Amino acid sequence: MKAPVYEVYALKYAGPFQRPAPIVRWLQDMDQTTTVNYYIFAIVGEDGPIIVDCGCSPKLAEEKKLVHYVHPGEVLKRIGIDIEKIRHVVISHIHFDHVSGIELFSNARFYVQEREYNFWIKSPIAQRRPFLLPTDLAANAFLRKLEGTDRLSLVRGRKKILPGIELMIAPGHTPGLQVTAVQTAKGKAIVGSDLAHTFFSYETDIPSAYIFDMVSWVKSYDKVRAQAASADLLFPGHDIQLMEKFPKVAEDVTRLA
Repeated sequence: MKAPVYEVYALKYAGPFQRPAPIVRWLQDMDQTTTVNYYIFAIVGEDGPIIVDCGCSPKLAEEKKLVHYVHPGEVLKRIGIDIEKIRHVVISHIHFDHVSGIELFSNARFYVQEREYNFWIKSPIAQRRPFLLPTDLAANAFLRKLEGTDRLSLVRGRKKILPGIELMIAPGHTPGLQVTAVQTAKGKAIVGSDLAHTFFSYETDIPSAYIFDMVSWVKSYDKVRAQAASADLLFPGHDIQLMEKFPKVAEDVTRLA
């Protein structure tokens, strides 16, 4: 049986934000700044949407003063997706801007790499200051409560979760970041989240400065390049071009593939 074909959408829930360029492009352009957005992604097929990442909770967005913040449920509604009806959410990694909105998806099953979960939720090292900086403790506590229930699926490496949808571990930015491989009309696409913060990283091998393991990160680039049908189907996690170079379908929403 032929695998289903999906469409992939980028949904901006906050931004734009100005960042020092060497943070987004590791040690490059030291005297420059760059601009990023915060996104969630929707993979839409006949059997309903699969969402990649949870966005940020309204409470934390207010605390962090996220400019132009939109509740994830509101931005999903713009393309006809009811957050209450979402059944599958992939968490790429456990940083606040990707996991803080987890409680908003009240009926979803969450997919997280076991290696990622064990570090951020169970390791005492994750309580040290460098790792607390990108952490939302409330979201992590919620994740911990889900362990052992049918709402949390801990993935080991590579796993097909639905026909045409496969998760792959791609560490480097975090110990167990995962990407989502999706069959589209253009071929296999990779919704990579922060494996690359911007397209620049896929093009140059230079990641951001938020590094857990540089060697693993570069190897992860090799892995996803070998999987994607073309370089044009490698999608980063924060690039403003996701809003600028793809067809707009609603306010702050574009169709990537």
